[in-house]
Amino acid sequence: MQSKSFSLEVGKKSMIAEFTDLAEQAQGSVILRYGDTAVLATAVMSSRTRDDIDYFPLTVDFEERYYAAGAILGSQYMRREGRPSEAAILNGRIVDRTIRPLFAAHMRQEVQVVITVLALGEDDPAQLAVNAASLALATSPIPWGGPVAAVRIGDNLAVNPTYQERENASLDLLACGKDGTINMIEVGSKQITEDVIAAGFGKAVEEHNKILDWQKKIIQEIGKPKKDAAKPELPAALTDLYAAEFASRMSAAVFCGAPSKDAIHALEDEYMKRVGETEELGKLKGAAKRFFEDKVDEEIHRGAVEENKRADNRPMDQIRPLFAKAGGVSPVLHGSGIFYRGGTHVFTALTLGGPGENQIIDTMEKHDTKQRFMHHYNFPPYSSGETGRMGGINRRATGHGALAQKALEAVLPSAEDFPYTIRLVSECLASNGSTSMGSACASTIALMDGGVPIKAPVAGIAMGLMLSADYAQDKKYKVLTDIQGPEDEFGDMDFKVAGTRAGVTAIQMDIKLDGIPVEILTEALAGAKAARLQILDVIEKEIQAPRPNISPRAPEILSLTVKPDQIGMVIGGGGKTINGIRDITKVDDITIEDDGSVFITGKGGSAAKAKAMIEALVKEYKPGEVYDGEVTRLMDFGAFVRVGPGKDAEGLVHVSEVAPFKINKISDAVAIGDKVRVMIKEIDEKGRINLSIKMADPEFAIRHGLTPATNAGPEHTTRPEHSA
Repeated sequence: MQSKSFSLEVGKKSMIAEFTDLAEQAQGSVILRYGDTAVLATAVMSSRTRDDIDYFPLTVDFEERYYAAGAILGSQYMRREGRPSEAAILNGRIVDRTIRPLFAAHMRQEVQVVITVLALGEDDPAQLAVNAASLALATSPIPWGGPVAAVRIGDNLAVNPTYQERENASLDLLACGKDGTINMIEVGSKQITEDVIAAGFGKAVEEHNKILDWQKKIIQEIGKPKKDAAKPELPAALTDLYAAEFASRMSAAVFCGAPSKDAIHALEDEYMKRVGETEELGKLKGAAKRFFEDKVDEEIHRGAVEENKRADNRPMDQIRPLFAKAGGVSPVLHGSGIFYRGGTHVFTALTLGGPGENQIIDTMEKHDTKQRFMHHYNFPPYSSGETGRMGGINRRATGHGALAQKALEAVLPSAEDFPYTIRLVSECLASNGSTSMGSACASTIALMDGGVPIKAPVAGIAMGLMLSADYAQDKKYKVLTDIQGPEDEFGDMDFKVAGTRAGVTAIQMDIKLDGIPVEILTEALAGAKAARLQILDVIEKEIQAPRPNISPRAPEILSLTVKPDQIGMVIGGGGKTINGIRDITKVDDITIEDDGSVFITGKGGSAAKAKAMIEALVKEYKPGEVYDGEVTRLMDFGAFVRVGPGKDAEGLVHVSEVAPFKINKISDAVAIGDKVRVMIKEIDEKGRINLSIKMADPEFAIRHGLTPATNAGPEHTTRPEHSA
């Protein structure tokens, strides 16, 4: 086995890259370790060129392996890894969004990068995967504009915090970049201010530079020569046709003032029709289409940077018209919200359930973990005016849903204060720019409409960027607020920021450039805050705070706590006791945690009935308490009376405790099934309850016509042992 290793200190640990012949058929491969976490990254480029497509065919797969966690996971019936988990999809998207901008857009050869998690320690493999993919690509012959580096920043600007350190942290920032710029961002935070976020960007760039210097030395030592990726020259006839008939019309089509790309599409259709009219150019339709799109890109950048123009004639910092509506769809829903931002329209529905409806997460990273909050995102084809397959979920929908979920998690009440399972579903009914941030806004409205006591409303906005073609020399650029249409498709940046009035809760950035300087990102953060406050004004005008009560259609959840050693009593043998309570009260669910926390979910008062039964079951009786009980057994020396449902809730009324005088026999006073009022006289050293009728009901003997005994036998003064 051939092997060569390189090491670098990052944060508090060593990052070790090992290049071997293990995956020798791959064009690039590396095993990268950080602490006890290790990933294998491979990169392969097909020899076949795909002339039938108009995009660069890059595939990134993030493969979780159960063995990496040192456990046999899965279900009892399936121990093999199945479809990718949501975490695997999101981690794969992180790698994809980082490396994709560094490929030439005109490439049509398939490239596949596969990240396989070999071992999982206390460090997240996500940032490791980006660095590993960079090394695999950069040392391979595949043409690529890397290397690129990734680092995670936590509280107090800590570098690469562990899972445990991130668990309750206020800041979790993952940033990737190259040469002093950033090209991919994922942030989850607890209402952190923009200056702290910007400081995190700066710290990330410092760490990137160290990792990049290390990678460049590795590439210099073992990197393979790159294959040619030069852009093919277009025939003069194609460019001449555009220059003669369409160049002068491009500006009017791009800056038509409409919030759609219809004018651009109309001009493109006309251009492609002219291209198809000659046999020579008709063979170049793919190249012609890409050439036309390049010209749209050039014009939209030129207009923004040179003339301060946007496609729909808005000022650079203006948000499109906003609309918010809480509820009103149907009383069946536990809460709902509708949010418009220009041509982006999102409807979100809220459903509340009991703790028993938590989602169970069982993956390489999380074993048998309960998730109480879910946000799901749907993007039907009609939302963008297209036809397509319905059903299922793709990586984009998973990523957008997760972003909105991350944005909202920071403001949810704790499970102790609000023990409900919370599910939000955002339906993107019309799309023209950043449906993920529209989903965050509609979801905030739905939560408040449903009476969920969130800490603060959340709003989100997508910021864009147009850099000058000669930015390296002239430093000209424009930051755009609320990108849409052609700005989203042809712009340089999609910088999505969500948060409250107090601070940021989530950020996600995708770009089409090699990277963006921190100072531009800082400016975009400021613009996002101003826009966020405007959106929050509109949301709070519609619904100022969470409604005081949840929907009557939602289940009621009551809670209590039992001692851990009482859990078995509540459950009963084979679940007999707890199932009996469910059957009697008709509750939806009873959940008992290991610490003795009990959550009862039901409707129509059923939860209160079940709670009373459990409280009675585990009640600890004390002398002096008075109960209405039922006579269950008669003995020579007295009667046994049940005062509660628990197995220890039966006590003895000695014959001497019925009346203030001696009576002949206990059967003169009570019969099995009688209801009597009793007081707990004492609880003996063995935990047995001694009861008294005469102490609880002094008039009992008179009402029942009892008379003093004339020939009573010897009176027992203590409970006989055989009565236990």
